[in-house]
Amino acid sequence: MNNNHLKQLVLTGILCAVLGIFKSNAQGCVAIRGFSSCSGNIGAGANLNKGDFLVGTNFRYFESFRHFRGREEETHRIEEGTNVINDSYFVDITFNYGISDRLYANLLLPFVSHIRSSLYEHGREERHETRSSGLSDMRMGLGYWLFKPGKAYNFALGAGIKLPTGEYAYDDTFYNQGDNNDMDVEGVVDQSIQPGDGGLGFNLDMQGYYMLSHSFTLTTTLYYLSNPEETNGVLTRRGTSEFSVPDQYAAQLGTLFYPKITGLSFYLGGRVEGVPSSDLIGGSAGYRRPGYAISVDPGINYSANNLTLSLNVPVAVERNRIQSYSDKQRTAETGEYRIGDAAFADYLINFSLSYRFSKSKPKIGDIHEMDL
Repeated sequence: MNNNHLKQLVLTGILCAVLGIFKSNAQGCVAIRGFSSCSGNIGAGANLNKGDFLVGTNFRYFESFRHFRGREEETHRIEEGTNVINDSYFVDITFNYGISDRLYANLLLPFVSHIRSSLYEHGREERHETRSSGLSDMRMGLGYWLFKPGKAYNFALGAGIKLPTGEYAYDDTFYNQGDNNDMDVEGVVDQSIQPGDGGLGFNLDMQGYYMLSHSFTLTTTLYYLSNPEETNGVLTRRGTSEFSVPDQYAAQLGTLFYPKITGLSFYLGGRVEGVPSSDLIGGSAGYRRPGYAISVDPGINYSANNLTLSLNVPVAVERNRIQSYSDKQRTAETGEYRIGDAAFADYLINFSLSYRFSKSKPKIGDIHEMDL
């Protein structure tokens, strides 16, 4: 078996995992817009030869409705009907290009639609909805594989930029306002459903794989988005502070299993994703809901010639709404421990589809035939 064929078989399997693993980040109000990391889209470059072009789309959905303060769930919120419910839909369109067999570039066009249902924002007597939709923050990046294609292991380093193309002062109607709850007013929607964050960001990522055998391959991805800008100048609906422009992070470790069925693979891994209370660069003031979710991430992938489909359903096993920068300040000032709450989802549905345009038309062989 020649090196080109070996490379195509190995990297196609990695593509299946990477496409599905890290496009589905952020479950709930913590990572404030359910961000898509460039890491997932850069990973599509794993299957690109020089001059190859890959177009993909990714659909994600989650419903955040369980409130946590720290690791403790506030179960009474659901029982009393006072919980906030966010239904969030995401569609990403991705473009990837192989500059060389090891260097690749990508562009991500994300679109979002959110429906937020609550009592407290509408006079606390009746549940109403606020909505937002449109283009989110575009991302572009470059990545480079450290070793020549065809090995049973490889690692890539990537860097990218996030542009503030999404609306970050989106307005909608709030009901039952005023002293007598007799007014409907226009106001800025909650940070968790703003399409964008209003800041210019920069990300670094690392991804890699190691083939243990013909049947099992380890994969990993690390991602960090730095937002140096402290706040975006938009006041919260209550006018008490400006929206923060927070950093975001994600990490994944898992295993691909290849049964003796051409093009099919299964994935099982773990992931952590969230928002820190303090940014790596720049100030950390402003309104944010920091925290993280740890999930078990099962998935299934299928490839046929140049077409790849992937389905992942991460299920949360731990959710933690940590103290924000302002929580820590108030705790220090008053001597009384302060911490806000945030709503998290139980699971996330993530489906990806991609098609590669290539001068050559390789056929996907059986992974069990490969020479390690």
